[in-house]
Amino acid sequence: MTAPTAPIPAAALPSKRSRIPSTASASSRYKIGNVIVTIVLSLGAIIMVGPLLWMISTSLKTKDAVFALPPEWIPDVFVWENYIRVWTAGPLLSGIKNSLIVAGTVTIVGTFFSALAAYAFAKLRVPGRNKFFLLLLSGLMIPYPAIMIPQFVMFSQIGWVNTLWPLIVPGLFGNIMMIFFLRQYLTSVPDSMLEAAKIDGTGYFRTFLTMIFPLIKPAVAAQFILWFMAIWNDFLAPIIYLNSPEKQTLQIVIASMKTTYAIQTDYPLIMTASVIALIPVLTIFAVFQKQIIESIALTGSKG
Repeated sequence: MTAPTAPIPAAALPSKRSRIPSTASASSRYKIGNVIVTIVLSLGAIIMVGPLLWMISTSLKTKDAVFALPPEWIPDVFVWENYIRVWTAGPLLSGIKNSLIVAGTVTIVGTFFSALAAYAFAKLRVPGRNKFFLLLLSGLMIPYPAIMIPQFVMFSQIGWVNTLWPLIVPGLFGNIMMIFFLRQYLTSVPDSMLEAAKIDGTGYFRTFLTMIFPLIKPAVAAQFILWFMAIWNDFLAPIIYLNSPEKQTLQIVIASMKTTYAIQTDYPLIMTASVIALIPVLTIFAVFQKQIIESIALTGSKG
C-alpha cells in the first residue's frame, strides 16, 4: 500500500488572478490600440484628401485669393464663373470626347477579351498552356520606352499618326495585368462546375458567358476601374501621336492650358479643368462600388 500524499498548501497553488489575464486590462489595451489606429488612418486620409479638397477650393477662387495668406480653404466668394469660362479657354469638350472614346472603347472591349483569355489560361486544357502564360507575362518586363519608337514608326507608315487608332487598337486585345489577376481569381472556381456544363452540352463560350463571367464580376469591376483610370490619365502616348488640338485627349488639353494660363497666374481656371477631368473617374467608381467591395470581401474570405 502506498502512503497517502500530503495535500498541497494553498499558498503553493497559482492564484486565479495570475492564471487568468485581467479582462479590464485587455479591454483597455484593445481600446488604446483602436484609438492609435484611428488616429493614424485619419492622418493618412487627411494627407490623401487634402490636395483634392484644395483643388476644388482653388477652382472656386479668384486669382488673388489663391495667393492669400493664411490660405483660404473655404473661399469668401464662390466664383462659379470659372466653370463657365473654362469651356471657351481651350478645346476642353473635344478633349473629353476623345478621352471617353479611347478609354471607353479600350476598357470595354479589352476587358471582355482579358476575361476570355483568363478563362482559357485557367480552365481550358490546352497543351503548353502554362508556357504560353509565362510568355505572356514576360511582356511585363519590356518597358514602354523600349517599344515607343518602333511602334511610332509602324503607326506612321500606315497613316495612323494624329488619329486615335494608336491609342485604341493595342488595348483592344486585353491587358496583361488583368489577365493575370482574373486567371488567379478563376483558379478558385471548381472544375466540377465546368464539367457539369460540358456534360449538359454547353459550349466553352456559352459556359464563359453564363457561368464564369457572373462569378468574376467583382474582380472584373475592380480591374476595370484601375485600367480606365490608367487610360484616362495617360499622357505619354497621346502626346506622341496626337498633334491637332481637336484630336488631343483631355490630359493634353489640360497640359496646354497649364502652359498658357500659368503665365497669367490663372490657376483657378486650371484647377477647374482638373476637377472636370476627375468627374468621369468618380462616376465609374460610384457605379462599380458594390462590385469592388464584393471583390475585396471575397478575396479576404478565400485567403
